[in-house]
Amino acid sequence: MNPAPRISHPIMVYAHKETCSEETTVETGVKRGLANLEGGPKMQIRLDFVWGGTLYHLDDLPFSPSELPDVYTQFRKGVEYNCKVRPALKMPTQMGPLPESLSEKIGELGDIPTMAELGLKYREQSPLGVMHFEGGETAALARLQDYFWNKDQLKIYKETRNGMLGANYSTKFSPWLAHGCLSPRTIHDEVKRYETERVANDSTYWVLFELIWRDYFRFVSIKYGNAIFHLGGPRKVVGKRWSQNRELFEAWREGRTGYPLIDANMKELAATGFMSNRGRQIVCSFLVRDLGLDWRMGGEWFETCLLDYDPCSNYGNWTYGAGVGNDPREDRYFSIPKQSATYDPEGEYVAHWLPSLKQSPPKQRNFPGDAYLRPIVPLKFGMGSGGKPNYSRAGYKGKNVGKVGKR
Repeated sequence: MNPAPRISHPIMVYAHKETCSEETTVETGVKRGLANLEGGPKMQIRLDFVWGGTLYHLDDLPFSPSELPDVYTQFRKGVEYNCKVRPALKMPTQMGPLPESLSEKIGELGDIPTMAELGLKYREQSPLGVMHFEGGETAALARLQDYFWNKDQLKIYKETRNGMLGANYSTKFSPWLAHGCLSPRTIHDEVKRYETERVANDSTYWVLFELIWRDYFRFVSIKYGNAIFHLGGPRKVVGKRWSQNRELFEAWREGRTGYPLIDANMKELAATGFMSNRGRQIVCSFLVRDLGLDWRMGGEWFETCLLDYDPCSNYGNWTYGAGVGNDPREDRYFSIPKQSATYDPEGEYVAHWLPSLKQSPPKQRNFPGDAYLRPIVPLKFGMGSGGKPNYSRAGYKGKNVGKVGKR
């Protein structure tokens, strides 16, 4: 094997700085690997990390990560009142060629391996999915253009964001955000342009509101480190009894709980790698409150499946939903009868993912009785006498029942 060419000019490799332990371990390994390439230090390959991926820059926060507020609202008000979002850097219109000597030697380093060479297989996307997701910045910017400008959906985002079926009930930006294909600052700049050229309302603000939630979970991961992966969460909650019953977990994971709204969401996740924000909150509540299972089991399954997985948002949301995270309200419970009546009143969503329910009358699809699987556990709240669903608020626990947290 020929030794690697020695390059007099340093080659710089840049990457966004990560915050969670497994990701920072990878960073260390890549840095060490570059330093140990055949040819040694004379290769002069340097790996530098820059802060990116958040709406507000880490250096611009009005508090240090160690002093980060433990309540989202306090964080949001702090950054909204005291920080400015840095403008996104524009793509250069043209770039000059590499120096000839450097260009030739870089070419000798080899080609980027294909998926097959890495032992990976391309997975076809399910035709039942909400939309076709294609990787890369070009596809991300095309989605932004289509949702904001072509279809003009931004002005009604807050009214439609809790949908579960179809491409345009929400932005669907999350997979591209998670993989660094789309900058939250680019979204911010486009929202501001839309507000100037078309309309500014609660919906346009709400997109930014949710990007701030995303920032918050990332900064929480700096403050609390691996505590976001621990059973007691950042708050170090003790005394809760968590089960790891495999039979119940497998039924939840595979969409065999006997509750169509849960099962449809879990089948969508397994088939497509995507689930609506509303669906994620409902299945989390069911796993934690009704099944009493260790929330980390749910978090790890989401980590396995999600196209938009990133550790901060995923585990931040699971600790939040389980009542062990940064949230003063511990009794949040999403009643399946109430959620189905509000967000899938005709059973269109459950029938889409559970075709056998198409034969049931629309109003009965979420609770079809003997026409569907027997429920694996009774619901703690929301069922009336005789096992009939109670669609009023009277059957629910606490003033926070069914209220929405942002993922």
